[in-house]
Amino acid sequence: MGAGGVGSAFTAIAARRDFFELCVVADYDEARSEKAVAALADDRFVAAQVDASDAGLVEALAHEHGVTHVMNAVDPVFDMPIFDGAFAGGADYLDMAMSLSRPHPSTPYEECGVKLGDEQFAKAAEWEQAGRLALVGIGVEPGLSDVFARYAADHLFSEIDELGTRDGANLVVTDDDGNEIFAPSFSMWTTIEECLNPPVIWEQGRGWFTTAPFSEPETFDFPEGIGPVECVNVEHEEVLLMPRWVDCRRATFKYGLGDEFINILKALHALGLDRTEKVRVKGVEVSPRDVVAAVLPDPASVGEQMRGKTCAGLWVTGKGKDGLPRSTYLFHVVDNEWTMREYGHQCVVWQTAVNPVIALELIATGEWSGAGVLGPEAFDAVPFLDLLTDYGSPWGQREDQPAT
Repeated sequence: MGAGGVGSAFTAIAARRDFFELCVVADYDEARSEKAVAALADDRFVAAQVDASDAGLVEALAHEHGVTHVMNAVDPVFDMPIFDGAFAGGADYLDMAMSLSRPHPSTPYEECGVKLGDEQFAKAAEWEQAGRLALVGIGVEPGLSDVFARYAADHLFSEIDELGTRDGANLVVTDDDGNEIFAPSFSMWTTIEECLNPPVIWEQGRGWFTTAPFSEPETFDFPEGIGPVECVNVEHEEVLLMPRWVDCRRATFKYGLGDEFINILKALHALGLDRTEKVRVKGVEVSPRDVVAAVLPDPASVGEQMRGKTCAGLWVTGKGKDGLPRSTYLFHVVDNEWTMREYGHQCVVWQTAVNPVIALELIATGEWSGAGVLGPEAFDAVPFLDLLTDYGSPWGQREDQPAT
């Protein structure tokens, strides 16, 4: 579901594997589906049109093609109709971002309202009783970061103080004259959603609570030449997933946004341009956020103008298996030059897309199996990390990571 940047990168990666028989590439804009399929010259891929906001149409498409798994690669506002449509269509389900949150009506920067994934977890018993799997949050973040949490708990640590997802990059996008321009490397709709919502933190004995956007800034030194980047609290699914399966005292997510990006997001909020509710403009109803996303460059199209690396990772602190204090950063760095040369897709969407392909391969081979609504932490991390290396993009590990 979805033939945008991540969906198209997914097909390019999957085309090199042999674990599946058919992949139906569906999008609201069938021309995008057809473009993604035409780029592959592989008869295992077929294009289709579907409105992802209609669960009945998702169900019908699954039945039409005998689909066994629905992989959701669209903005998370469509999660629930795709989630419900997959269930009704007899298919298992994967996504890379869970159902949306809603801030607490009176104390949004202290208490959680509806949390990310709450609507999906409310239906966990239904999926489990049917013997069906909904694997939620299996992109890169969430996704690979959650796999790292399982790996750290099983193989590196005897006690975990904090599971701290840290994301940073040194990516630059330039225009035809070589001038740096503002061009988000991922869905602007989703970026606005996660960055302007109250960030969630989890602490043992307190549970989930919220804080103000962009709070608790720290400078984190990212590997492989990226270097120090200021990171701030952002709402993200890892914090809602990791404590359900991994024993820890605290879980956080911090994102290296940079001052320019933060100021742009604050300005959008001040002007009401982050709103999703439609407004009438000269007789036409439009969502302000949809307009912002539409006027910016398509993230799928900026690869040729982009240079640098992106890093997703998990900083884990606590006690090692020997009982001594330990601080370890598990990470995955991807260079835009490599993904463009090897796959023709920019590094951020490629890094996001590779993880659900790996998960589907593990499900197809039976190395991962389960029923209910489960996160990546519920499965053995080793076969996933081994396959990531087999896909040509190895992960890394660094000890004694400082932050200030």
